[in-house]
Amino acid sequence: MNTDIDAKLIEEGRKLFAGEWKFVWASPSIETLPPMAGVEVAFAGRSNVGKSSLINALTGRNALARTSHTPGRTQELIFFDGPHSAELRLVDMPGYGYASAPKTQVASWTRLIHQFLQGRATLARVYVLIDARHGIKEVDQDVLKTLDKSAVSYQVVLTKADQVKKPELEKNIAETTAALAKHPAAFPEVLVTSSRSGAGMPELRAAMVRLLHERA
Repeated sequence: MNTDIDAKLIEEGRKLFAGEWKFVWASPSIETLPPMAGVEVAFAGRSNVGKSSLINALTGRNALARTSHTPGRTQELIFFDGPHSAELRLVDMPGYGYASAPKTQVASWTRLIHQFLQGRATLARVYVLIDARHGIKEVDQDVLKTLDKSAVSYQVVLTKADQVKKPELEKNIAETTAALAKHPAAFPEVLVTSSRSGAGMPELRAAMVRLLHERA
């Protein structure tokens, strides 16, 4: 992509996330979803992948999304609106891959996620968060297959990149990119981020601006 276009998208992304973001809705079931509005992007990932930390870093808020050392704390679909709520809404999905939650609870969360993916016309993209230290695991593959079946466009975001040495990170990026080539609904470009350092956040915001342009 042209460097000038890149810079323009990054600046638009900075402005889009510069204002105040706030929690607006929590849905424990498909019947309690908020009315569809604007463009929605959702964040999925294993329960310890740093999803809440990424949402906080993305919006410049320390405690917008609740972070926890206890995997599986987010048991609902959590919706966040910014100052341009008519344009963009963020959705924090329940984490997956936790071993400690009861099976009935896991089944309930899984059903909620599947129903949301299949019936939400305003959902433009799912960002699937993968730990940069480990790459795509079997439990992630299950989610990618679900997204393929639901025909929901998704993009992989590697998290915690600051905790990986450069050669290993480059290897994991290459392996992740190659794995995504087998998934029809996957966006080919892998985004690399660190919530701690802020690396990759401008590019992630720019990706969302590009989505808004496409849906306009």
